[in-house]
Amino acid sequence: MTTTPTAASEAAARPRVLLLFGGRSSEHPISCVTAAGVLQSADARRWDLVPVGVARSGLWSHGEVDPTGFRLDGDALPEVPEPERPVGLRALADGGVELAAEDGTCFGRVDVVFPLLHGPWGEDGTLQGMFEALGLPYVGCGVLASAVGMDKHFMKVAFQAAGLEVGPWETITDRQWRQDPDAALARAGALSYPLFVKPARAGSSFGITKVDAPEQLRAAVEEARRFDPKVVVEAGILGREIECAVLDGRAGAAPRASLPGEIVVRGAEAGHQFYDFEAKYQDTAAAELSCPAELPQEEIERLRACAVRAFEAVDGAGLGRCDFFWTPDGRWVVNEINTMPGFTPVSMYPAMWERTGLAYPDLISELLELALERGVGLH
Repeated sequence: MTTTPTAASEAAARPRVLLLFGGRSSEHPISCVTAAGVLQSADARRWDLVPVGVARSGLWSHGEVDPTGFRLDGDALPEVPEPERPVGLRALADGGVELAAEDGTCFGRVDVVFPLLHGPWGEDGTLQGMFEALGLPYVGCGVLASAVGMDKHFMKVAFQAAGLEVGPWETITDRQWRQDPDAALARAGALSYPLFVKPARAGSSFGITKVDAPEQLRAAVEEARRFDPKVVVEAGILGREIECAVLDGRAGAAPRASLPGEIVVRGAEAGHQFYDFEAKYQDTAAAELSCPAELPQEEIERLRACAVRAFEAVDGAGLGRCDFFWTPDGRWVVNEINTMPGFTPVSMYPAMWERTGLAYPDLISELLELALERGVGLH
């Protein structure tokens, strides 16, 4: 006689996923919208999703906000409110981890974390270190790769060490700016214009300024410093901007690279000098994705190999989106890697995998299965 599993037993067998969103960084609203996309698309038959919002203060909340309605095209950007009853993770004597409130209320055990947090205090290795200490598997890169991938200076150093070509840049630390800003400006201003001035450890195009003349440089550095006291100044590179999504391999296999994608920005007529925050997330007419990018087949394969190389250069795990310039003389110049790229409905990473043949719900499942397979600790 055969028995059929009940709905209750099937539900109990699903791994419990802590979906962490919001956070303390300037990319808080992007993270909120990413969580909405994942919640609406993940396979509920395979995964038991537990959304937990992180307020600007860093406090966690469960059940106090519904992220499924978060969007970026409203009158106000989405926000996780400060919780009335903060929650957190608690290690158990048997090696498990549970979600619990300060008053002792338990919300059940957690099997794996999907940290949909972008920028500092989420994508930079800080939370990853906590998960490692708790013995809790999590989606994405480990502590080192997350930290290196968040810092544009050290990211470039790692790329160079791996033999990848990077564009000319200068770093201005907080100490250098406070002690001798004129010397820092002179050093950065010696690069070829136009320049792109960026916070060293931020994303989603926050705080980035395109500089066409030396007299604009000081204000651009000050704008970047509003987001990070450490600033990177990059020389503009003539070339097409091409991106490639990387997904880790299963059971020790090599990482996989998607078909390349290219964002075509409609330029001045749309009011965007480059692919800024508004063009990325709020003005749907400002840009479009071309994937696969129109490139010779041999260049597509070269790029995919370079993307995997960039991913491995920072000791990547799980996922990463690698951004490159393809120059008129046929060189691939790596710009950066994002170790937790956005998953909003208009984000490049899931879109490139979709067009490579891996649908969004299956991509989410693959990332969670990779996290459970990898576990924690030294690898």
